[in-house]
Amino acid sequence: MSQNREGQRVPQVSFPVRVGNDWKTMTTSELFDGKKVVVFSLPGAFTPTCSSTHLPRYNELASTFFAHGVDSILCVSVNDTFVMNEWLKDQEAEHVIMVPDGNGTFTEGMGMLVDKADLGFGKRSWRYSMLVDDGVVTKMFVEPNEPGDPFKVSDADTMLNFIAPGARKPDQVAILSRPGCPSCAKAKAILTEEGITFADVSLPVSIRSRAVGAITKKGTVPQVFVNGELIGGAEDLEAWVAKRKQQAA
Repeated sequence: MSQNREGQRVPQVSFPVRVGNDWKTMTTSELFDGKKVVVFSLPGAFTPTCSSTHLPRYNELASTFFAHGVDSILCVSVNDTFVMNEWLKDQEAEHVIMVPDGNGTFTEGMGMLVDKADLGFGKRSWRYSMLVDDGVVTKMFVEPNEPGDPFKVSDADTMLNFIAPGARKPDQVAILSRPGCPSCAKAKAILTEEGITFADVSLPVSIRSRAVGAITKKGTVPQVFVNGELIGGAEDLEAWVAKRKQQAA
C-alpha cells in the first residue's frame, strides 16, 4: 500500500497554486533545496482527524521545530489549491505551508497514492510524515497498513521527538474570560508579556457562571489553565509566572 523512501530524493514536481487572483507555480526545488523540511501528508482537507489533530498540532509545535533547525513545515494533500487555501484559513495554521497535490503526482512519486474510492474520495494520499534534508528523505513515519485511516506515527509529537528528543514543547494555555473584565485584561497582558500563546475563551453572559462553576468550581473570571491544570485568576497567574522564571533560572 505504501513505501518507505528513506535515502531517496523527493519527486520533482510543479504545483499550480492560487495566490490572490493569480496563478503561480510552486516547485519541489523551491520547497526543499538547501532546507531541512518537515512534511506531513494526509487523506484530505477538512476531514475529521486531519482538521482536529494532524494539522493543528504541527502548527502548534512549529516554533519548537524551527528552534531545532527545521526551516519549514509542509502539509501535502491530494486536493486542489482552492480547497487547501480555504482549509488554511479555516484552521488558522499560519506556520504551515500548504502543498496542493491536486493531481496526486508528488504523492504517487512517493509511493503513497492509494485508492479510497469506497469513500468517494478517489485517489488520495496515505497518511505519513517525513524529514527531508536538501531534497533527500532522511526519515519517514508511515502509518501501518491497516483498514481505515490509522493515525499512530505520523503525528507532530512523534516527529519532534525524533528530531529533538526531550525538547520543551509550548505550554497549552487557555483563559476563561468575559468582555470588559479588568482582571481578564490583566491576565492576558501577563501572558502576552511572557510571550505565551493562549486561547481566549470568552463566555457569553447566559452561561458564564454555570460554565465557570462547572469547569473550575470558581465563581469569577478570569480562570487560566495550563496543560490541563487550573492556575486560577490574574494573581494566581502572576505567582505561576514568577515560579516558572525561578525554575528556569
